[in-house]
Amino acid sequence: MCHPTEAGRTLPGMDGLRIGVAGTGFVGRIHARSARLAGARLVGVAASTPDSAARAAGELRAENAFASAEELVEADGIDVVHLCTPNHLHEPLALKALAAGRHVVCEKPVALDAYGARRIAEAAARAGRVVAVPFVYRFHPMAREARARVAAGELGRIRVLHGTYLQDWLLAAGDTNWRVDRTRGGPSRAFADIGSHWCDLVEFVSGTRLARLLAHTSTTVPARAAGARATFAGAGPGAGPGREAGERSELGGTAVTTEDVALVLFETDAGGTGSVVISQVAAGRKNRLWFELDGETASAAFDQENPDTLWIGRRSGTTLVARDAAHLAPDAARLATLPAGHGQGYHDCFDLFVADAYAAMADPSGPGPDGLPLIADGVRAAQITDAVVASARSQSWTEVRS
Repeated sequence: MCHPTEAGRTLPGMDGLRIGVAGTGFVGRIHARSARLAGARLVGVAASTPDSAARAAGELRAENAFASAEELVEADGIDVVHLCTPNHLHEPLALKALAAGRHVVCEKPVALDAYGARRIAEAAARAGRVVAVPFVYRFHPMAREARARVAAGELGRIRVLHGTYLQDWLLAAGDTNWRVDRTRGGPSRAFADIGSHWCDLVEFVSGTRLARLLAHTSTTVPARAAGARATFAGAGPGAGPGREAGERSELGGTAVTTEDVALVLFETDAGGTGSVVISQVAAGRKNRLWFELDGETASAAFDQENPDTLWIGRRSGTTLVARDAAHLAPDAARLATLPAGHGQGYHDCFDLFVADAYAAMADPSGPGPDGLPLIADGVRAAQITDAVVASARSQSWTEVRS
């Protein structure tokens, strides 16, 4: 198995891997960029309309524009399909792609519920194909360093896990996006969209799993204004996943039934307790994923908006560990693709994720790169989301199925 040691390095044996990208908004364009850096050929794209696909093909230098995502995932001459469409299309498109013999990179949530996610997992197993899920925050070197220190016993038994994932891109009634529409986004919005990232990263780093939880959700903007401009954090004015910049949304003017905020208390399978606050209406917070793990002997905290340091706390004092490959655990050092002092960020994480996904696809029967999020992790995220939705509805503690 070959692994890249610097961002964007072409994988031996993977040059010319043929990919198709379904969905050409903010996230789809990031997938296309990272695929090219990994040495893949962008054979085709599909968008919400044939005209949008044609424009995107020109902008992304894709070889073909497909009339629909369904046509793309079953087309000859494609090895890997990247699914960056609205959520309700993930499951049916993934199943079609797997039936056609394709590997899949599927945005999360991979399905609208855990049942749908398990169907994808079963189809992938039958087909002998890899389904990778972009929980890309795992690819921050300092998150991996925290994981290595936990595994080495440096923190002792983890007693408390807590944190936040805060954004403000849906703060106002004039902000909207297809995710607000539960028929396309699913029964959970904020938690399924970003809370899933927090839970995946914290379970990955801590080595523990959420066992039961108590959730409260709220919708702070009860309706989105008719004709509101589609927005997405970091995509620039008026841009959003699956939409061109400046396009007016057909959503809005009706009641919103998915949550803007989720508050979750939980217990872990290792006897720890914790809490997380998830919000897409936190003014001034752009993408603040932060967690702290408090152990018997030390604590560790990571903030993805300041990703080049890891905070380590002890009773005798605190330390900021800087990203410097010469002084990191081997798995963290592998992901430190730039010299110390040269900031790594979201694009670098995505590049590393895609390169590792393609390495796994080159040898689908092998173990794959350590830490690569696969369909089992997509199923796990759906199980936690289902539990949050059920708990918020019943206002009672709910077991997380495993």
